[in-house]
Amino acid sequence: MKLSIIIVNYNVQYFLEQALLSVRKAIVGIDAEVFVVDNNSVDDSVPMVKDKFPEVHLIQNKSNPGFSTANNQAIKLSKGEYVLLLNPDTIVEEDTFEKCIAFMDAHSDAGGLGVKMIDGSGKFLPESKRGFPSPFVAFCKTFGLSSIFPKSKTFNRYHLGFLDKNTTHEVDVLAGAFMMLRKSVLDKIGLLDESFFMYGEDIDLSYRIVKAGYKNYYFADTTIIHYKGESTKKGSLNYVKVFYNAMIIFARKHFVGEKAKLFILMLHAAIYFRAFITLMGNFFRKIYLPLIDASLILGGLIVLKGFWASIYYDDPDYYQSAYLWFNFPLYIFIWITAIFFSGGYDEKYNIRRLVRGVIMGSLLLAAVYGFLDLQYRPSRALIVMGAAWTLFSTVSIRMILHFFQYQNFNVGKKGQRPVVIIGSKKESDRVMNLLMQAQVTTNLIGTVAPNGEQDSSIYLSELDQLEEVVHIYKIQELIFCSKDIPAQNIMKWMTKLGTDLEYKIVPEESLSIIGSSSKNTSGELYTIDIRFQIATSMNQRNKRMLDFSLSILFILFFVVIILFVKNKMGFARNIFHVLIGNKTWVGYAKDNVDFDNLPKIKPAVLSPLDALKLDHLNIPTIQRLNFLYAKDYELMKDVDIVWKGIRNLGR
Repeated sequence: MKLSIIIVNYNVQYFLEQALLSVRKAIVGIDAEVFVVDNNSVDDSVPMVKDKFPEVHLIQNKSNPGFSTANNQAIKLSKGEYVLLLNPDTIVEEDTFEKCIAFMDAHSDAGGLGVKMIDGSGKFLPESKRGFPSPFVAFCKTFGLSSIFPKSKTFNRYHLGFLDKNTTHEVDVLAGAFMMLRKSVLDKIGLLDESFFMYGEDIDLSYRIVKAGYKNYYFADTTIIHYKGESTKKGSLNYVKVFYNAMIIFARKHFVGEKAKLFILMLHAAIYFRAFITLMGNFFRKIYLPLIDASLILGGLIVLKGFWASIYYDDPDYYQSAYLWFNFPLYIFIWITAIFFSGGYDEKYNIRRLVRGVIMGSLLLAAVYGFLDLQYRPSRALIVMGAAWTLFSTVSIRMILHFFQYQNFNVGKKGQRPVVIIGSKKESDRVMNLLMQAQVTTNLIGTVAPNGEQDSSIYLSELDQLEEVVHIYKIQELIFCSKDIPAQNIMKWMTKLGTDLEYKIVPEESLSIIGSSSKNTSGELYTIDIRFQIATSMNQRNKRMLDFSLSILFILFFVVIILFVKNKMGFARNIFHVLIGNKTWVGYAKDNVDFDNLPKIKPAVLSPLDALKLDHLNIPTIQRLNFLYAKDYELMKDVDIVWKGIRNLGR
């Protein structure tokens, strides 16, 4: 057998499906076998592989042993002269394997081979070719020198930026997303080191290949798409920790003496530095818009204060200094908090949520105003004018931000960007049906025909004229039907048209539309999957606030409510556990029912069953009730269940 392809999967069903479809086309005429090792995914990856790809050798792990261990499981069973380790979030060209095998056959010194990779926007991924991470190389990468001097032999040896991406080169390190390995070399140097759970195993294996006297090659004559970041989220602290700890394992294994100590010291410094940058970046992304809003509101209130004092009281200094350090911060805090809990910062261009938050905050402020001491109640007029200014300024800043991001003032209408589908009429109709079922709104300009179809009453143009169509109709997004357009052509057009467009691909007979606008963002996915309302950040936050508020209410009226509760001591314990966040008042019904495939929430005191007053429900019914609770969650459902299940609050 010539080739064994191994894909390790973890909860990326739709990306795996697309990868396997591209692999199926690429192995035509090649004596090949395909392995999928599933690391205990909780999505429907396993049933999908069994149903759609019966030719695949499927290995189902009952836990997640990590990337290296999973690959080794399949390598031990493989029969190919070459072994390809392939990520599930990739697409290969139809002749990728043929070209790679030919190159390996012609270069007996090649122990491993990697290929040119582009992201979902058509941009070249620099990790396609890498150098070994010596202490100096790691320093340049960690502290950004490699980014400042991308073409430098001195400062960018990590990504070998001085080597032409369009030319085949000998390199140090292969990318783990696509590693074609000579099986005889693996037999000599050993399999992947299972000390590496994720990350670092590709560097370690590449290093051992070179130490054994073989070469690693970057092969530029074929291209793959690597969406990148699907199995892990790269903006997280966990990613920083796992990645740099993998580098520490590598340093301890392959370096000795002062060099090892220096490298490990560098890596520890990198962990803290990158963690700090990640924390600051995440914090800024969350806080920058509330800070802008608060600054605008404060500036407006100061101007309004002076204006109203001069016009109404004929005294510019009428308001006391306490108004600046007490009233204004209080007003701003209430408005910002109300916008936050209304979801106005979850979707920054959602004007409806923003307006709702400002109105809620204004009503709350009016109520609070009456309880303030007289010296802090100088004027209701400022609250009214402040509310109007808050609404105007917050909406205006979102319109400005939206313009800079999308070059239009259609705030909240990002989904209306002009779109063209490239494929046959049958596939185009299927794509539109998928978009409607996924509730994705698009401004469909039309369909571009695969080469050979010329019906102008159906198609905007042929594929050869795609560049003209994009220019004339100012297209912002292209959706390729992979059934009609070869992967090689898709990648050619992505590279040719550039990164200003968004690209998506519809796999053949799939219920998903996949794409990504950046190598730094996870792949965007449109499917007709169920969307669980309980999983939204706004509902999770508001559910927690409801839990806290109910707990405070129960404490205040404990002596009354306890008369209705069956288990008094249990009720007191539950109040404590809900307050500290160990429990929630309402959640899934247990009763030996499996709810692992539902969004995670805290263990619950009550469940939807408590609102029904029914006994002896069967397991499928309970599972369905849990499913509907998660899918259609609303805050008032919890209130209703607590009211109807008040006797069981001590459970």
